[in-house]
Amino acid sequence: MLVDHLHMIIKRNIRLHTLLLLLGASLFVGGCSAIGGTPKFDGARAFDSLVKQCDFGPRAIGMESHASTRDYLATELRKTTRSVELQTFQHKYGGRTYELSNVIAKFGASDKPGILLCAHWDTRPTADQELDRVDQKKPILGANDGASGVAVLLELARMFSENPPAVPVTIVLLDGEDFGQTESEMFLGARYFAGSIKDKSEYKYGILLDMIGDKDLQIYREANSQRSAESIVDKVWNSARKLGYAAAFKDSVKYTIGDDHLSLIDAGVPCIDVIDFDYAYWHTLDDTVNKCSAESLKIVGETIGQVVYSERP
Repeated sequence: MLVDHLHMIIKRNIRLHTLLLLLGASLFVGGCSAIGGTPKFDGARAFDSLVKQCDFGPRAIGMESHASTRDYLATELRKTTRSVELQTFQHKYGGRTYELSNVIAKFGASDKPGILLCAHWDTRPTADQELDRVDQKKPILGANDGASGVAVLLELARMFSENPPAVPVTIVLLDGEDFGQTESEMFLGARYFAGSIKDKSEYKYGILLDMIGDKDLQIYREANSQRSAESIVDKVWNSARKLGYAAAFKDSVKYTIGDDHLSLIDAGVPCIDVIDFDYAYWHTLDDTVNKCSAESLKIVGETIGQVVYSERP
């Protein structure tokens, strides 16, 4: 009887030990921030956010869908943080006054320098790269040019809410990037936001995401980013390489691009542009959902997530 009792105790202890090992393994795989891991980025959920934005149709300033999309984005971010602000401003053009809104969400304590993550949420009112003059006057859907960067940031916001990073993060969805025909009528939200920054030391650096949903993802180092914030470019590209995404993040400079990051650089915030400019459907009516992929969103989302979660105060 004594031997049987000892066998029973040993078996019970073995089962308990096995259960604890399995539990620990599941926590490790799940990326729990308590043990220093990076949470999982859900590319499929990000792609769903891209589709939902496009379901509103073109989202150019002044359209009814523009206001509806703004409300949708604010609602989605309020699911992840209580600190959501609509930074509303006006822009006069062609005898008309337009209302624009940057959507700002903050995560973590703001008493330490943090990271700024940006993407523009508006779409271009004219398909100026179309060959047909009639088509050139039509607004684009902007699945890649607008919705892709926002989709990644919405999924990152969910991650930051469930697994807070060690440093504060500010997400800004910028309006008015694609409004006018010349640069003087573009990047409106970025200029306004940059002008509202009272203390540039609030941010260690910024990362702008633009056109990162292309199925054939090829992101080169951008010249203005390389010149103004090379260490941040290195940080992102090194993270991509460690994750096995070197094929998507090309380690050379190819384009010099005017984009929202320039306003932030001018305001004293080092900021880089993560952009795939090798996109055949740029500013055309064919910039549609079927040109984008969940895998591309995942590649960029995991890379930026790795950057954020590896940052220390």
